[in-house]
Amino acid sequence: MNSRRPKNTQRIRRILAIGACAVTLWTAAVTANSESLLGAVTALRTQGPVQALRWELGDFFTLSDLSPATVLAIAESPLLLSAREQILRRQESDLSEQSQPSDTDTEPVAEEPVEPETPPGVDNGIPARTLIPSSPAGYTVVGGVYISNSTDHVLDTAALGSGTFDASLTDEEPQILILHTHGSEAYTLPPGQSYEPSGNHRTTDTKYNVVRVGDEMADVFAEAGISVLHDRTLYDYPEYSGAYGRALTAIDAYMAQYPSIRFILDVHRDAIEDSDGNQYKVVSVVDNVGTAAQVSIVMGSDGSGLPHDRWMENLKLAVAVQQNIVNAYPTLMRPVVLRNSRYNQHVTTGSMLVEMGAAGNSLDEALLAARLFTEQFIQVLEAKNK
Repeated sequence: MNSRRPKNTQRIRRILAIGACAVTLWTAAVTANSESLLGAVTALRTQGPVQALRWELGDFFTLSDLSPATVLAIAESPLLLSAREQILRRQESDLSEQSQPSDTDTEPVAEEPVEPETPPGVDNGIPARTLIPSSPAGYTVVGGVYISNSTDHVLDTAALGSGTFDASLTDEEPQILILHTHGSEAYTLPPGQSYEPSGNHRTTDTKYNVVRVGDEMADVFAEAGISVLHDRTLYDYPEYSGAYGRALTAIDAYMAQYPSIRFILDVHRDAIEDSDGNQYKVVSVVDNVGTAAQVSIVMGSDGSGLPHDRWMENLKLAVAVQQNIVNAYPTLMRPVVLRNSRYNQHVTTGSMLVEMGAAGNSLDEALLAARLFTEQFIQVLEAKNK
């Protein structure tokens, strides 16, 4: 009897060691994207239960390829169905952030850099270029609108060019929601000016990041008599990962409180560098107005597998807005980008993601772009209601 005890003790120790290793690996997986101890604790608290459910269901490595038995079990349980939706939403949040440039994006191959006709108004030391499509190759072209389509969908150009779209203004208030999934995204200030950085071209100071751009847009809407809400929350701070999920939670809350909201604008800025790794800014010289940052509309679809049945209505709105702007300011807009991720645009058919310039642009250039874009956006909405 005594000789068996050491063997039993060894077995127990091995089991405990294996269990400890499993817990360690699980904890590392949950907190892998965290950049600080606080972020790790937050990830463990918020993602831990969902990750534990995935493992319990046998979904160790994927979010969408569960076994038939697991799918059947989930279908029989409203609680598991709810948790499954949380998992998919978290996956989409991660995919959305992966498809957004975290720091810099390389120069688009189908856009031709052109030197601006006149020097930018305020020199912030960053080389300026105007990006325009060099040819229709690789694009879906609708009138004067170029669409870079990275999905598997074949676009109906006749429908997109019809000028019709679902969303419209009503007599209810508020009508517009402006928010910033990546609110800490900032710009490059002229020499002698600075802000306290929270990351690479990022700051929590809302006087210098895209929240300030949202303020400008909100002012233009208000000047036109359109009721607008501006959410100035930084959903990407202190943790970048999960920002889209946090923003969606807020959007759902706004829609519950203000069902009159028809249009949701998620305002960002891009980040671009050339093939040699040199950062530059994208500008449009507007006659008798000034130098504005170029603007890019990024639209989502159902390509991620998550429901977004009416994404074409969102895209039709984007095309109508872009066409109106191109008619007024031919070089202000870069091509519309269509991607698989839905970017929370499934909530309303009037939702879109707008990138006001890039990290290399000055804040003044972004503010002018925001004002010009919003004025034309309002024209499109008001024209539909006439």
